[in-house]
Amino acid sequence: MVPVEAHLADILAAVRPLAPVRLELEEAECGTLAEDATARCPLPSFDNSGMDGYAVYAADVAAAAPGSPVTLPVAEQIPAGDIRALTLAPGTSARIMTGALLPAGSDAVVPVEWTDGGTGQVVISKPAPDGHAIRRRGGDVAEGEVMLAAGTVLGPAQIALLAAGGHGSALVRPRPRVAVIATGNELTDPGTPLAPGRIWDSNSYMLAAAVRQAGGLAYRHRVTDDPVAVMAALDELSAAADLLVTSGGVSMGGEHDVVKAALTSGGDVTFRKVAMQPGMPQGFGVTGHARTPVFTLPGNPVSTFVSFQLFVRPAMQALQGLAPAPLPVTRAVLTDSLRSPQGRRSFMRGVLDPTLGTVTPLTGQGSHQLGALARANALIVVPERVVWIEEGKPADVMSLP
Repeated sequence: MVPVEAHLADILAAVRPLAPVRLELEEAECGTLAEDATARCPLPSFDNSGMDGYAVYAADVAAAAPGSPVTLPVAEQIPAGDIRALTLAPGTSARIMTGALLPAGSDAVVPVEWTDGGTGQVVISKPAPDGHAIRRRGGDVAEGEVMLAAGTVLGPAQIALLAAGGHGSALVRPRPRVAVIATGNELTDPGTPLAPGRIWDSNSYMLAAAVRQAGGLAYRHRVTDDPVAVMAALDELSAAADLLVTSGGVSMGGEHDVVKAALTSGGDVTFRKVAMQPGMPQGFGVTGHARTPVFTLPGNPVSTFVSFQLFVRPAMQALQGLAPAPLPVTRAVLTDSLRSPQGRRSFMRGVLDPTLGTVTPLTGQGSHQLGALARANALIVVPERVVWIEEGKPADVMSLP
């Protein structure tokens, strides 16, 4: 059997980053910047108030105290968005809102909470030092400064910074488009009546959710157990997808291995046994005129899930030009003993308690048992040569996203 690391290395050697495209900000989310993004103006672009209050000269309110307040006339009302070029005379104040343009001459803002909130004149009971509650021009980012470096994944905060820096679009490696294909005559749609011998399709929904969680765009499909239909679907989907993921139809030697049968004749795919449990039967290669990468994952749902986390997730990162990062691994103490097969690396479902530093193996470790998987927040990793770990001993634990 092939080691887990060798199978992953072969996958990553074959995956090439997607070509950069320029996308509007609303479409660039989860994309990876393909070039440095610089600020087109200082942030903020003008001196403005950091609070609702009164713009003043700090020297005019230096003596203010609860027992002996300072009273100043209110010369102006300045809301946010007011573009007038105002100048504040010494000995006066201007009522100002958060984010509003600071009047020339003023060097401090007195928070409204330190005043009586007056409109014609204001009673100030606490001094505001020079620069208090003022956001200076360029205080966040200077004009021309690199705000975000190439290779940055664009989340909500990064999108906001691009917008604030004057960028309406970004050059990114986009979210991978992943076509998820579940195979099996036994599958039927959740929510519909279930006939004897049939099961509700869970794999395509699980894989599509995993793709979205990993930052991709998921397209879900189902195909019957017919090699011709499978190959036709793969050919059609490969033209528009960046990655294809199938589940089922790849067991070792089964007469109904329709995915293997289809791709053996119509694709450039290697099928192999990987030294892992669950998820031993694996396949990876390319198919279609575009030579789209294709993963053929086993059909048991836990096997499918574990295979996605170990192999498909890193490939999606590579497509976006990112260094593939495995799921985080920590050490935790077992609250119960566990057994593992010789010669295969086990990924056993467990509940990690980071505070206590413990991990509890769950009952129901079969590759078909979704109940335990849904309760798990971690996979307990047992090396190939280890067959038994006692309660109270440490183990490697892979945190699930």
